[in-house]
Amino acid sequence: MTKRNAGWRLLCAVALLLSCTAARAGEITVYTALEEDDARVYLASFAKAKPDIKVNLLRLSTGDLVARILAEKANPRHDVVWGTALTQLNDPRLLEMAEPYRPAGIDSVKSAFKDPANRWFATTGYFAGFCVNTEELRKRNLPMPTSWQDLLNPVYKGQIVMPNAASSGTGYLQIVSLLQMKGEEKGWQFLKDLDRNMAQYIKSGSRPCKMAATGEYAIGLSFAFSGVKQIMEGYPIKLVIPSEGAGYEIEVSMLMKSSRNKADAKQFLDWLLTLDAAKLYGERSEMSSVPGAKPTEAVLKAGLPADVSTVLFKQMDFEASAKNKDRIVAEWKQKIER
Repeated sequence: MTKRNAGWRLLCAVALLLSCTAARAGEITVYTALEEDDARVYLASFAKAKPDIKVNLLRLSTGDLVARILAEKANPRHDVVWGTALTQLNDPRLLEMAEPYRPAGIDSVKSAFKDPANRWFATTGYFAGFCVNTEELRKRNLPMPTSWQDLLNPVYKGQIVMPNAASSGTGYLQIVSLLQMKGEEKGWQFLKDLDRNMAQYIKSGSRPCKMAATGEYAIGLSFAFSGVKQIMEGYPIKLVIPSEGAGYEIEVSMLMKSSRNKADAKQFLDWLLTLDAAKLYGERSEMSSVPGAKPTEAVLKAGLPADVSTVLFKQMDFEASAKNKDRIVAEWKQKIER
């Protein structure tokens, strides 16, 4: 090969690289496990703040999203992971895909909500809640449950639905918090006993609450804000937070090493910690790490505690939840899933 030809090929390669980069400018792909309606509201606000950045969004349930990311690991197609359970993302295979980044405003976020190595940070979180249809209870002359233990009462047989722990982050949160709360031996026995009353396991974390809202079942085990939404929409739902303490999860975001448009991806991550975003978290999430996020009067009226720390199961061990996830899900499939 002559020097002239070699130089020409190098020039072409550089031109191709620049054209690819230019094609990505102003456009990012974001993967999320947030509820679709919430993501839509957040993105509409982001678009007003950053109208020159187009966000291509893929929304999947937590388990399916993580499986997708791992399946694409050799050729990642996204720039950002947004609002996905820490327990699911705190996996060495996923963490090695993240590029450390300190977004603007991160110093105001408490240490419990950010990675010391700057690979992730949390803006929101969720905790377990029961969506109880008061009309269905009245029709069937059923008592109002106040705890996980109450759900073992045989009168609820066939009237409870719950997220599938294999596909839903909420479902996994519910079972792992019970195992941590009771210890594994007693916890698995409790889940077997609860299964006797279970009508079915649902792929989505919010769907059980929606099914309770429409009267398909009396009780939907979900996350608290799913109940808040149904109440605000006028459904006959009462939000019950289990008296034993509610297991909780934080939703984290990260920048991908493989991103081809890190400049715009970083602008998106920066926006997640702005006051505009915080105001929306107060309207659409049960807990937030971002200063300025305060629940609205309507949210509090629907049953969300003003201080959610008073109802949480404070001994949640996120590291153990992540480390044991594959084993626990496999055991759940073997012992419980149907």
